[in-house]
Parts: sequence; structure tokens; C-alpha cells
Amino acid sequence: WCWGHIISPRRDQSPMASVLLLWLAVCLSGTWAVDKGNFKTCDQSAFCKRQRALKPGESPYRALLETMELTNTRLTLQLINDNNKVRLLLELYRLQGNITRVKINELKPLKPRYEVPDVLIREPPTEPLSLLSQDENGVVLSLGAESQRVIVSARPFRLDIMEGRDVLMSLNSRGLLAFEHLRMRKDTFSYKVTSTVASVWDNIKRTAKEEEEKVEDGMWEESFKSHADSKPSGPSAVSLDFSLPGVEHVYGIPEHADTLRLKTTDNGDPYRLYNLDVFQYELYNPMALYGAVPVMLAHNAQRTTGIFWLNAAETWVDISSNTAGKTVFGKMLDYVQGSSETPQTDVRWISESGIIDVFIMLGPTPKDIFSQYASLTGTQSFPPLSALAYHQCRWNYNDQKDVQEVDAGFDEHDIPYDFIWLDIEHTDGKRYFTWDPHKFASPKEMLQGLVEKKRKMVAIVDPHIKVDSNYKIHNEIRSKGFYIKNKDGGDYEGWCWPGSAGYPDFTRADMRAWWASMFAYDQYEGSMENLYTWNDMNEPSVFNGPEVTMHKDAMHGAWEHRDVHNLYGFYVQMATAEGLIQRSGGVERPFVLTRAFFAGSQRYGAVWTGDNAAEWDHLKISIPMCLSLGLVGISFCGADVGGFFKSPSTELLVRWYQTGAYQPFFRAHAHLDTPRREPWLFGPENTALIREAVRQRYTLLPYWYQQFYQAHQTGEPIMRPLWVEYPQDPATFAIDDEFLIGRDLLVHPVTEEGARGVTAYLPGKDELWFDVHTFQKHNGAQNLYIPVTMSSIPVFQRGGSIIPRKLRVRRSSTCMEHDPYTLYVALNPQRTAEGELYIDDGHTFNYEKKEFILRKLSFTKNILSSVNMAPDAQFSTRSWIERIIILGASKPSKVTLKTAGGQESQVEFEFDASMSVLTLRKPGMNAGVDWSVTLQ
Repeated sequence: WCWGHIISPRRDQSPMASVLLLWLAVCLSGTWAVDKGNFKTCDQSAFCKRQRALKPGESPYRALLETMELTNTRLTLQLINDNNKVRLLLELYRLQGNITRVKINELKPLKPRYEVPDVLIREPPTEPLSLLSQDENGVVLSLGAESQRVIVSARPFRLDIMEGRDVLMSLNSRGLLAFEHLRMRKDTFSYKVTSTVASVWDNIKRTAKEEEEKVEDGMWEESFKSHADSKPSGPSAVSLDFSLPGVEHVYGIPEHADTLRLKTTDNGDPYRLYNLDVFQYELYNPMALYGAVPVMLAHNAQRTTGIFWLNAAETWVDISSNTAGKTVFGKMLDYVQGSSETPQTDVRWISESGIIDVFIMLGPTPKDIFSQYASLTGTQSFPPLSALAYHQCRWNYNDQKDVQEVDAGFDEHDIPYDFIWLDIEHTDGKRYFTWDPHKFASPKEMLQGLVEKKRKMVAIVDPHIKVDSNYKIHNEIRSKGFYIKNKDGGDYEGWCWPGSAGYPDFTRADMRAWWASMFAYDQYEGSMENLYTWNDMNEPSVFNGPEVTMHKDAMHGAWEHRDVHNLYGFYVQMATAEGLIQRSGGVERPFVLTRAFFAGSQRYGAVWTGDNAAEWDHLKISIPMCLSLGLVGISFCGADVGGFFKSPSTELLVRWYQTGAYQPFFRAHAHLDTPRREPWLFGPENTALIREAVRQRYTLLPYWYQQFYQAHQTGEPIMRPLWVEYPQDPATFAIDDEFLIGRDLLVHPVTEEGARGVTAYLPGKDELWFDVHTFQKHNGAQNLYIPVTMSSIPVFQRGGSIIPRKLRVRRSSTCMEHDPYTLYVALNPQRTAEGELYIDDGHTFNYEKKEFILRKLSFTKNILSSVNMAPDAQFSTRSWIERIIILGASKPSKVTLKTAGGQESQVEFEFDASMSVLTLRKPGMNAGVDWSVTLQ
């Protein structure tokens, strides 16, 4: 949040603003680690402490089978808490695609409880449920697929999802379902019935008793440090436990700076999901960070399942396992001694408010899970091609001259880039949608200079709005009543970069529509079509708020901030992306980077891992952090190359470029107080190493683009853990220092200081893997030691794949639009080699009108062919195939090209017998037409 430097007072800040910002900065200066005291532990979060105190045992909840109603698409059933007689309503749905939805709410709440809107892309379509059997103990329902059924047990209430004889998942098997019903505070209401309370008199009588319920600290108000939470609705937490028999590995629930495989939490805090601006976050712990996606995947060699807990309030997730802490030897001993204990992972979700609304995704494969989750929340947005290239950023490029000089520096040193970024200092006194009149006096001239080089810019637009009666944005938001309100009904104000700031209520559709309209070229003065947007600080960050965020009793219309907190950043990015689309008349694809996010944020752009540090461990953690995000739908992920805080050694900087070049979002970024670190400032040798890493990114852009197209179509992650492609190989289940890009590229970045070698696991007993730099062939299912130098980026192409590249690297991706392709064909004698080539205009939505090329590339029986996979699509390209490199080949006597018209011609070739590499030179066919090449 406050960055540990003295923030000088500006001419437009009040003295109080300057003093507060100075105080915040002084408090933090010299601190290079998170102040954990600023953020709650479970014990300091009253509802978490209260719920976690409940121990597994017999549940007080009983299913009232006589209330059951079963329609074609839905089962409803009342549950009663035998301790306090409060009734809940259970709804159960079978959804299309092997998903089961379970909703639990109060039967008759005092007032409505919050149900998350806008995250689901539609009301999920249902499939028929049928009753298989019923007695006084429960009911059994058919879920259709593969003898799947759900068993609802009555006393205590429990829900088991079965397939054949196997229990796939159990709900409330440990009796930890808890639902704090809304009630009136005993010391604040009269027992006298008036007309206004007659309708809820039953509830008042119910809550007046409460002999069974102990009133604990924090139920009706709560304090943290100097902040008070008035809790006008009292306790409202919900909780449910899930048991996963046969499962030892669970993943997901980002964002945490932790390993890919989630750890058990028995001896510490649960994982926390609560979007926060965490200064100098610490690694390998369950603290909350900037984003929250309440989705967990469970995996073993037989099956993958998923849990999507649709709740936007503060949430804690406990994980326990009956095999946790057992050594490999201990597990072997169990096996030898015939121990019958089945591995099991138990998960418990606890949220502060809202309802229980959970989607159980039953797989059975990892790719089924991705498809199931995408059917609920949508797929990764399809970005403009240029957004997949290299981005250059720091806080802050000083002025237009600085931008011009940095831009020229890339050309001078022959390093490509597509986007240059401006942080908060480009504005007029932290007033977003404006430009500093002295430093950025003619932004269109600056942007036009980039246009002429086919480059682009990103400028920051944050959601805290300077309270200033001379500021158009503030005046309009205030006059329209669009600010979030405080508990007393006035506009909520907090401290952020501008000083006193208001926070627009992005949960309102009319507010979002207005915000989107502000990106129009006639509203956002100085903007042009090559200016894109960065939403930072949208957790929301409030420097003087509890935990550096908004008070939970602030109001969004009828709802408290506690109900909607984790949605705020999601809505900010949604409104911004819509603004960029609207300004072009719906033609151009947007690019929006967000720091805060929720389930569904993938539909609106990219995320990054926030304010990391120039340390080797932060480089390492970028891999599992982005892998975790990809598993829950958010593929467009990256980390600040070089580290945001501190100054990297040249070795660390080079290694970070080499790693970032193989992650989906590739941006260098640095703090205001760090020395400049443009790629050419570290001597010719390091400049050359960085240049080569960036150039590798550009040559692979056709493959990256095709992967993003696939992710947009299917929801599959782009950067993915090895177990996604090798789900039956336990050796892959905990690997998070290497990853796959799509199916066919395996990357093991060098992330150790002074490394002279790395050991990479090459999966698949029938696989072959080719080093993309040396073309050396290696067998799968082995740990391979790879000697490395400073120029090494260990990357392998899977045998049986075809990957397109563009080898003519120019100053930006747009400059390469019409350049030719080189196809890399990696052979595996046991299978056909396959790949795809996707081409469109790179920046509009015209692909939705079938204006694209999608070619299937395949090599079988010595014939390499390109076939149209989308015959109903129409697009033409000037690009051609200028080279084909076949790895693992034999030397042919001749090579013949046959084009769509039937013409045949001979193709020049070279064969390297020592490496079994065949190179076909200048076959010359257009990349968008049918052709075949025969090796004889």
C-alpha cells in the first residue's frame, strides 16, 4: 500500500493529506516485509474464531423429509437446527455437464441475505433429477451419469455424492454445517408488537429465546486496532465441510503466495480469501492477497473434482488430511502392514455473510473440470495479440520526453516491445482520466508517436476518486449519488493516493455504465485508440481503513460492504473493459489489467501477482501463483519482471526475464524509488541475454495466440501444471517449478542463484521431449539433469506436436503481422504429430463473425498436411510458410509439395544426421490454404 518512501506534498493536496501520507510513508520507510499486525488472523476475525471453535461431531441439523419437494429439475428440503429450532431451506440441482448445485438459505430470514449476482454468465441449465429410493432415513436421487447418485441422509443431515460404490464427495459428514440466522439483538428491541414488526413476529419470538446460543464477543460489534465494525445485522456467518475420500492433493483458492499444492491448515491459520492491499507480502503462508477465487480442485490418479463456493464475503478455508505429516516411509509401512486407511482430505469453508451456494464439479478429468467451471463463469477473454507481447513499465516514466527516450532506447538496442506504461504520476494530481499539464502536456502527440511505430500505451485508472469540487469526475459521481455510503448515509471517504477520496459503487449497473462512458474519446481527453487501461488499488485499497481496505459496514445500496467486498475489483475491471469496447463502437478488443479479482474476472482481461520484491524466492513463487490462477480460469497472469520492490542483481534480472518470457503476461515493472532498470542499463552482455529472452517470446507469439484462442473457447489453462496433461502420474502432482504452455511446450526456468544446472521432470512414459534450442531428444518419465549457463532457458517440445513460430522478430508484434511462419514438427513414432495455426486480424471482435483462419497441422506416414478446421470461416492472410523443421526425422530422397490446386513441386531440404533434424527451405505456400508435403 504505502510504499516506504517519503511522499512529498503536492500543490493540490490539503495540509492534512500531506501530513497523513507523510506519516504513512515514514511508518513504512525502511520496512521490507509485511506488517502482519495490519491484517487479521482467524483468531482476530470474530466469525472465523467462532466457527473454527466448532469441533467435528454430530451435526445439530436434521433433514425434515416430510417437507421434501421434487420437481423435474430441483429438490427442496427443509433442515432444522435441533438446538435453536431455526429452519433452513436446502435446494439441490443437477446441472448440465456433470455439476451438482447445492444452495442453503434461511427458510424465513428477517431480511434477504446476499446472493452473488453477475459472476455466473447465465442461470445454469438443469437436467432432470429422479428419485431412486426413499425411507425414514433419507432419499437417494439419480444424477444420471455413470451410476452417479446423491444420498441425502436425514439424521444428522448429510449429503453424499456416489459413483458406483465410490463416495466422490460428502457434505457435512463431519457435522460442521453452521448457519448463523439473522436475528434481532436482545437488548435493542421491544417485545411490544407494532404493525411494522408484525410480519416478523415469529422471528422475534424465535430469537428472543436464544437460551441455547451463547452471545460471544464480536457477534454484534467488533474492533480491530482503531477501527470499529458496527455489525448492524449481527452474526451471519455460514460454514460447510466437504470430505474427499481418496484425495491427498488439492489446489486453487488463489490468491496466495504459496505452493501449488495446498497445505493442511491444522496447525495454523486457514487460507483466507479477502481482497487486500498487502504491502511487501510474505511468501509461503495462507494470508489473503489482492484477489480471491473461491474454487478448489481435488485430484488423484483416478479423478479430478472441484468445489466452487459462490460467496463474495470474507472467507476462510480449512484443509486437513489423514495423511498429512506422514513420511513416504510411513505410507510404505501402512501399505506393508495392510493398513486399510484410505487417504482423505477434508475441507471446510467459512464465510462471514451471504448464503451457502456451492457448485460441485464432478469431472472426471481435469479438462472436464475446466469445461464445467467455464460453463458457469465464462472463459478467458481473448486479448489483442499485442497484449501477449512484452510490456515495459515503471512507477513512473517522468514525462513525455522520458517516454520518447525509453521508446527510442528499445530501438537503439534492438529489443522489441509493444506497450509502455504510465503509473499514477502521469495524472494531474492523482485525478484519473487526466494528464499532468506540465509533464504530459500533449498526450495525443505522445500516443501518435507510438502509433507510428505500431506500439501502444497503458495508463492507470484507479477507482479512488479525489474529493475536489474542481474535478469533473468527482462532481458527476457525487451529483449522481454513485459513491459508496458510510453507515450514516453520507458518502464514504477514505485516504488513498490523492488524499481524501471517494469510492464509486461499482456494484451498481448504472454506475458501471457511466464509468464505461468516461473512456469515450470525447470524455477521456488525450486518449486514443492505442491507449489501454490498468486498474490498480481496486481491492479496494483504503490507506486509513481497517486492514488497509473499506469498512465492512459501508453501504452499497441495501447491502453492506461485507457482503460484496471480494466483488469490488471484479466490477471495476468489468466496467473498464466495457468502456474500452464501447469507445470503439464495439469493434476493438480491450486490454485491462487488474490487481483485485474474483471468480469470473477472466472474462475481462489480465491479472498480475501484485507488489512483489526483487528476490529469488519471489521469482520462484510466480510460477505456482500463476499456475493456481490458471486452474481456476484466469490464464492471463504474470508477475512484475525484476520485482517491484528493491533492486535485483543482474543475474536475478536476467533470470526473471527468461522466466517471464514464458508466462502469459510479460511485463517488467519497478517501484518509484528503485534505480532505473531498462534492459540496456546492465552492460552489453546482460543486454544481449535479455534481448534474447524477449526475442524468444516474440518468435512464439503465434503459439501463444493460438493457446489464448483455445483458452477462450474451452476454459483450459494456458500455463498449466504437469498433472493436467498427465493426471495419472503421481510424480507430477506436486511439481510447481516447471510447467506446460498448452500441451506441447514444457518450461523449467532457472530460478536458483548461481545455478549450474537444473533437474527437470519430463513426464509420460511414451513421450519424447526435444530441447527447443539444441534439438536433442529425451525420453519421458525421467528426471533429466540439464547443465545451464546464463543464456539457458530450458524448454522442451513434446514429440507428436507441431508448433508455429515467426522467426523474423521486429520492433513490435504488429510489425510482424504479415511475416512468414516456421513450423517446428517434433516427431514421436508412436503417434501422429499434430498442431494448430490460428490467424485473425489480431485486435477486433471480427473473429466472432467467423473472420479467422484455423488450420489443423498433422504429420503421419511421412506426409505433413494443413487442413481447414473452420470451413465456414473466411479470412485471408499475406503470411506464408517459409521453413519447416522436423525433429526426429529420417533423411528423405526427395520432398514434394502439393498445393490445393493440385500443383506439385520439389522442396529444397537439408538433413543433419547427427541430430536427426530435417529442414525444408522455402516451401512458400500461403499459411491459409490447404497443402501437403510428402517425404519420400
